[in-house]
Amino acid sequence: MNTLRTRALMLFFLLLLACSSGGIRAANAIGSAQPDLLSDEVSEDEEGSDKGIADPLEPFNRVVFAFNDKLYFWVLKPVKIGYAAVVPKDIRVCLGNFVSNLATPVVLINTLLQGRWDDAGIVLSRFGVNTVLGVYGFGDPAASEFGLASRSADFGQTLGVYGAGEGLYLYWPLFGPSNIRDSIGLVADNLAQPINHLQIDSAQRLSYSGGSYLNKLSLGSDVYEEMKKYSLDPYVSAREAYHEYRNARIEGKKFNQNDNSSPVGLEILPGIEKQIFPSFEKQL
Repeated sequence: MNTLRTRALMLFFLLLLACSSGGIRAANAIGSAQPDLLSDEVSEDEEGSDKGIADPLEPFNRVVFAFNDKLYFWVLKPVKIGYAAVVPKDIRVCLGNFVSNLATPVVLINTLLQGRWDDAGIVLSRFGVNTVLGVYGFGDPAASEFGLASRSADFGQTLGVYGAGEGLYLYWPLFGPSNIRDSIGLVADNLAQPINHLQIDSAQRLSYSGGSYLNKLSLGSDVYEEMKKYSLDPYVSAREAYHEYRNARIEGKKFNQNDNSSPVGLEILPGIEKQIFPSFEKQL
């Protein structure tokens, strides 16, 4: 089973070449009649084309947005409040550190693929320091004692660095805003997650992923609620903020690692694409 997962992961990494801008143009030249799902070009009559965002599936996306919104306010928010009331913040921070440390291979692979050699060295150094001195990653002495701030990279970002367009905008149940490129990245990143290669059953893996998500949710702010309160159209605001946030990451702009108030509450279910599995939206 691990061999199959490894092979699948390798296939997704090969998408780096297939999704490069040159490859995309070549494919368009061969079959110009077929739509390019990874193209950033938007037709004039396409809905959601403001700021170059291709959103022809807006009616469907809005239904999913409404579903996620109700799920957050009716289920996740009460659970989050109860969890935060029972578990002290210091413990929740330690649990978050552990999850981030365990996800190091995902970040390391993508920093290497992006050619960010210095960042890759920092990621590897942080893993060594935090695993040993931080007691398996529950602490973060790499940052507090050695000044090694966290780095981040994901496969959707890697594809973008190599010129892949974001493609159609998507709003997934549970996962939130995404696009064709970042959805491919989500699958690849989860294949690289060490937790998926441990000899544990599906129930244990799901418990880990759900617990990690709830813990991160409890440490986040209520930016999404503020956005919804003051926005004339929360769906549009979330879409534009996600688009700008992902483009900024690809262009190399930095966000504060400990700031869980990414644009439009990107750390919470109605506003982030991949947090049901732990910790991919860490900072550059």
